[in-house]
Order: sequence, then C-alpha cells, then structure tokens
Amino acid sequence: MPETRRLIYDLDLPELQAVLTSWGEPAFRAKQVWQGIYRSLWSQPGQFSNLSKQLRERLDAEFSFQALKPGAVLQSTDGETVKTLFTLPDEKAIEAVLMRYESRRTLCISTQAGCAMGCVFCATGQMGFLRHLSSGEIVEQVLYYARQLKEQGEAVTNIVVMGMGEPFHNYENTLAAIDRLNHPEGMNLGARRFTISTVGLIPMIRRFAEENRQVNLAISLHAAEDSLRSSLLPVNRKYPLLDLLAACREYVEKTGRRITFEWALIRDVNDTPEEARRLAALLKGLLCHVNVIPLNPTNKYRGQATTHERAVAFCAELEKAGIPATIRIRRGIDIQAGCGQLATENQRRSQSIEG
Repeated sequence: MPETRRLIYDLDLPELQAVLTSWGEPAFRAKQVWQGIYRSLWSQPGQFSNLSKQLRERLDAEFSFQALKPGAVLQSTDGETVKTLFTLPDEKAIEAVLMRYESRRTLCISTQAGCAMGCVFCATGQMGFLRHLSSGEIVEQVLYYARQLKEQGEAVTNIVVMGMGEPFHNYENTLAAIDRLNHPEGMNLGARRFTISTVGLIPMIRRFAEENRQVNLAISLHAAEDSLRSSLLPVNRKYPLLDLLAACREYVEKTGRRITFEWALIRDVNDTPEEARRLAALLKGLLCHVNVIPLNPTNKYRGQATTHERAVAFCAELEKAGIPATIRIRRGIDIQAGCGQLATENQRRSQSIEG
C-alpha cells in the first residue's frame, strides 16, 4: 500500500509550526520536534520523550519519518568509504556515500534518481533521468549517516552534493535541503561545509550568484575546448565554454568566493600537457582552484583513468601558469563509489527480472 503520510523532512520550521499550531499545540512544540529530528537525530515519533503521548501518536499518524529504505551497503577494503543503496517509496534507487578522512566525515549525497545531463562517463548519466528527489529525501540521506556516526561518537563535517543527479536541475529542493541542514536551531552545519557541483547550468549559476550564499560551488569542466567537452558533456552544446566561464567570472565578482573546477582525467583524452595549457588560458585571472581526479571507470564508457605520473604532469602545467590545482584521491574504487554505479546495477537487475 503506497505511503500517504507526508515526509516530515520536507517541512521547514515555519511549515512545521503552522501544522502544530493548527492542531492546537503551542508554537514552541514545533521547535522541540525540529530539534529532536536535527539535533537528537531521532528517527521515529516514539523517541520524542519530551512530547505528550497524544502528540507523538498524531505525528505518527500524519507524518512519515522514513522515505529511504536502506539496501545494499558496500564498504571499501580500507574501511574509509561506505556506500549505501536506498530504495525510494516508488521503488527507484539512489545512493549516498560516507568518506572518512583524518579530521573530516564527508557525505556525498544525491539530488535526483538518474540524471538528464547524459555525461558519457558517468553511470548516473547513463541511466537517464527518472525523477527529482524532494528536499526531505535529500535531507534524509544526511540524517541516515549522521545517526550512524553519532553512535560512533562522530559527526558529519562536510557535505558534497555530487551524488546522483544534477543539483541545479533540482535547484529549489536542493537549496531547501541545504537550508534545513544549515538551520541554527537544528543540525547547524555551516554553509561553507557544503559544496554543490554542477555541469554548468548557466541560468542557475547566475541565480546562485544573486543569492550570494556561502555554499561552495564546483563546476564539472573536464575539457577546455567545445568539441571535446560537447562529446563528454552534451550540456555543453547548450551552454558552451565561453558562456559558462563568463557566468563563473560573474559569480566570483558578485560573491568574492573562489570557484572549484572538477576535471576527471581520462587517459589520452584530456590528460595531456597541451590540454592543461588550454585550461590554464581559459581560467587565467579567475579566482579558482582545479580538482583533478583520475576517472572512475564505468561499464558503458570505454575510457580509462590516467596514470598518476600524467596527473602530476597535468597539475604541474597548471601550477606553472599560476592556476592552483590538486590531485584528489580516488575513494571507494573497489566498491564502485562513483555516482550511480550501484544504482545502475540495481536497475539492470530489476529490468532483467521484469523481462
């Protein structure tokens, strides 16, 4: 039987207050519920011991506290990366990843089931677009891991919105989720602890700049000339590089914030010193940083990851031109931690069973 109750994580605090006052409850009850969810990390109404039994029962009758059903869990051999497959109420699948670093506990979360952008080397792009996640479904991924970490005496420190989907294609729900997690009465995760990654939807970059948020922005670039980028990221045909870079410069001018460019290094495709020099020319004078990462291979893309030596040489060319660059450590390769890989396999199995 389909779930008819509203997901409580879809509500912001004023909406929660409006509901509870309509039930005849004092306004401060909403704050108690809110803090129970986001500070105490309670996952079911029965845990709200500071509320009356009647109110707990009403919350249980009116709201769902779980939309995501955890399924397969994969852990990397070094124990530092954990990936969870979640089933949504409509049986679609998404993924979220926990990455442990020395002093950070970083989550990579999804904003869509599937993706409409069609980037050729991305497992999620190979799935096609299925649907947007609600703001509450985005939030719940964070709460799931936050509860696990709390049991171990740890806490979420950073969130990268780089999982399945294009966050700026689901702009309102993505930013509403971040606002909820950033709320000072709740989890209170600082805005600068969030990074949103986009393939370059120019209207949304401009909107994001106008809102002047403290949230970090990353652009998936991957090529420094249009023909190559269009072959890797079809969105480049609509939003070509010069237009995209103009929007990036506007963002930096309006916010004063540094922008990050993501670059998946594909052997003999975009990992040459010549391509690094083209990239340096493109980014000249822009307050930015380049994250280079050897490609996470996927089943439907024949490209291979570059070698460490070529990655070092690529970064050296950028640094020589005055562009800061870092080789990002690939995490969870042995558990297919690249976006969408586990969900793609789940979708493939489902289709073969139905067939």
